Amino acid sequence: AYDAWYRLSDPRGQIQSYVFDVIRSTVPRMELDQAFASKAEIAQATLDQLKDVMKDYGYEIMTTLVTDLSPDSKVKASMNEINASRRLKEAASHKAEADKVRQVKAAEAEAEARYLSGLGVARQRKAIVNGLQSSVAEFSSQVEGATPKDVMDILLLSQYFDTLSSVGANSLILEHDPATVASLQRQVGLSFLNTKKKG
Repeated sequence: AYDAWYRLSDPRGQIQSYVFDVIRSTVPRMELDQAFASKAEIAQATLDQLKDVMKDYGYEIMTTLVTDLSPDSKVKASMNEINASRRLKEAASHKAEADKVRQVKAAEAEAEARYLSGLGVARQRKAIVNGLQSSVAEFSSQVEGATPKDVMDILLLSQYFDTLSSVGANSLILEHDPATVASLQRQVGLSFLNTKKKG
């Protein structure tokens, strides 16, 4: 008690000086964000320094508490701008990533739809070919003297008339000539012959 009363003329001012000294030696080694996150470390460093020094004067420091860090207003404004720009950058990055995922998923869905559509068309054509084969075989066996070529001519003619009726439903005017069927038949036949020669 003697040291506390007679050796220190201003205990409060002396303690404050030691605190400022510890703060000035500790905080400048930290980044500003780190200083805000390290209040406990600053308080511990202050306690360690004050405990030893003030013990010589008869004071026992039990604990220290850092309640708030208050940097200059310009520094605060700068920190706020940095944090805002960082958040905007993160938001833009997340938005770009979401757009990328959306576009990839849309492309995958379109590819899958085209693949399934192709499968459907292939199955449809296979069913048509199987149906034509069975029709030709059945007609040839039922009608005496009918050849598969005759059956194909009939089928081609019926397809031609179906096409004309579909086109006619759309109010289009097309030139029609009965020789068109024969021309189509000749073209299809030549196409098959050319395919056989190439194969």
